[in-house]
Amino acid sequence: MKLLVRVRYDGTAYCGFQVQPNGTSVQAVLCRAAEDVFGFPVNVTGCSRTDAGVHALAFVAALEPKDESCRGSSWCTIPAGRVHRAFAHVLPPDVAVTGAAFVPDDFHPRYGVVSKEYIYRISDAPADDPFLRGRVCRRPKITEAGEGLMREAMLLFLGTHDFAGFMAAGSKITDTTRTVSAVSLTRDDDGCLVFAVRADGFLYNMVRIMAGTLLDVAAGHKTLADVRRAVTEADRGAAGFTAPPEGLYLRDVTYSEPIPWACD
Repeated sequence: MKLLVRVRYDGTAYCGFQVQPNGTSVQAVLCRAAEDVFGFPVNVTGCSRTDAGVHALAFVAALEPKDESCRGSSWCTIPAGRVHRAFAHVLPPDVAVTGAAFVPDDFHPRYGVVSKEYIYRISDAPADDPFLRGRVCRRPKITEAGEGLMREAMLLFLGTHDFAGFMAAGSKITDTTRTVSAVSLTRDDDGCLVFAVRADGFLYNMVRIMAGTLLDVAAGHKTLADVRRAVTEADRGAAGFTAPPEGLYLRDVTYSEPIPWACD
């Protein structure tokens, strides 16, 4: 049996989710917290690798004892609905468990993913909002016409394509084909533009390059023809800049079967 947890975090202070030698990661924080809660070392496996400064609204991670002899159906004695309470006492204020569920041993939080949804938040208000600092990408005012062009451009992402033109250099991934099933552009309660994209998987910096491309289109630095070429010809030079990490959030992760999250 594995314990699955749903996690929200503000990624500002972290070098990303995965443990790295150059800074504090969310994974390391969860490992320490889990050992405090259960009294023995625990493996924490995440559904994704978020970059430094990137946030998560519903990250999924699987927990199991490092010592295989401790594994079984009874290693976690805390009811799923109360797991969040146990972690609340040992996690820093910028990381929180918001639900838990028990899943079979063969469940993998990353390889079992059917789709993920990311959002990218853009503030183009005339004045800075200190409560949004580190949580949005700040840009000059985007005109109504610019928003319209962004909406046209994002539709070109839909479908199955080779998205190598939207991948950062240095990635070791060889299969760069992904299927984008949904995109949207809305305004939230803070007045921020929110670009949302759902796909069966994402390449390194894919959403940030998509967001930068849309912003370049709105500013007149890129055309719809450029975006079409970036998508159909996997041309990185035709795509836009890589938008900064602080506007990016992992919003949803789905699996073939619904997860029975509990939070009492």
